[in-house]
Amino acid sequence: MKKVYDVIIIGAGIIGLSTAYYLTQKGKKVLILEKKEIGAGASSACDDMIFLQSKKPGILLQMALESLEMYKYLSKELETDLEFQTRGGMILIENQEQLRIMEDFVYKQRSYGLDVELIDKRDVKEKQPFISDRVIASTYSPIDSQVNPFRVMRGFYLKSLEKGMEIKKGAPVIALKKLSDGSWKVLTTENKYYHTRVVVNAAGAWAAEVGKMVGIKIPIKPKKGQIAVTEQIPCLGETNIWDADYIVTKLIPALAEKRGRILSQLGIGLSFTQTHDGNYFIGGTREFVGFDSKTTYQGISNIIPQALKFFPVLKNVHIIRAFAGLRPASLDGKPFLGEVKVKEGFFIAAGHEGDGIALAPITGKIMAQMICGETPSLPVGELSPDRLLDRQEVMNKIKLDRQEVMNKIKLVK
Repeated sequence: MKKVYDVIIIGAGIIGLSTAYYLTQKGKKVLILEKKEIGAGASSACDDMIFLQSKKPGILLQMALESLEMYKYLSKELETDLEFQTRGGMILIENQEQLRIMEDFVYKQRSYGLDVELIDKRDVKEKQPFISDRVIASTYSPIDSQVNPFRVMRGFYLKSLEKGMEIKKGAPVIALKKLSDGSWKVLTTENKYYHTRVVVNAAGAWAAEVGKMVGIKIPIKPKKGQIAVTEQIPCLGETNIWDADYIVTKLIPALAEKRGRILSQLGIGLSFTQTHDGNYFIGGTREFVGFDSKTTYQGISNIIPQALKFFPVLKNVHIIRAFAGLRPASLDGKPFLGEVKVKEGFFIAAGHEGDGIALAPITGKIMAQMICGETPSLPVGELSPDRLLDRQEVMNKIKLDRQEVMNKIKLVK
């Protein structure tokens, strides 16, 4: 008799593992199929920030706030030290134009419940004593936090195993087939078939490749992010750091030309965070270069000056390594969460781009709720995969209408 799983999850990154954890907590029989190793994608090639200030007001900020609350208790729940800490966060402002835009951004974030404010140059100096004089102001949130993504993945993984989860590593999925009884047949390169009632596409930057297997175009592309790592040094300031330059460009794309060709081309925006062990992560780039995940001299050599202009004290600090990962970037900047309406039993949990670590707990919880037929704890309808299918259906109708017109023209001729 064939073994039928309740859920097969494709991808063992932090999103897939979180989904597996919350499903096994509900008693579901879960199998994860991972083409390489656990966390081999973006989940192991990222920084450690849960930076709520970078989230646009709306559902993503709501999810981040809920996820942060979950992280506060997750170490105890998973019985492992996640190195979770709340240090606060700042977005550094260099000029009046940035200040005006960030004032409006902060106002909107506060309306969604984020504890954030604007602080003046003197307060910036108190929190960041080594900051350069070019900073005229900053945002500040006391609740921005950080966590070790490797420990989070390990915690989800071990607790899910205790609840009966199975995992196959080195098992790329190459085909998916919907059977007449409504279940799914999943084929891997080992030429092994697995049967399940539900498939979850949590393949990150490769989610579109999985979508093709069921005839769905998922608008998710890999976006490379490069990060430099310093030697261990004493703490330079109270909080984690972003710069406003990248944020305002993201909010108002027309300002990108002011950044210069290289910075815009590489999508560089400063992120600066110290790990639990004392190393600083200096990021980062945001590049559409296909599935190329190699670090480059151009990328790293343009990241470092961004840190030096704010923290000249770093000039004698050594960079000991660099790494890069592929973030799953969706067309509209929002992840896809939920079931695909024309492919019953096929769910997507992908497209978080650089928010995978921050949103992992709430994503796994919501996915488990939807798969089990429960009402999600947050209203995530705007993240439904239906939005991409609706767009495709409109485009297909336009093509059909155009073809019908062309056929009529031919008949007249």
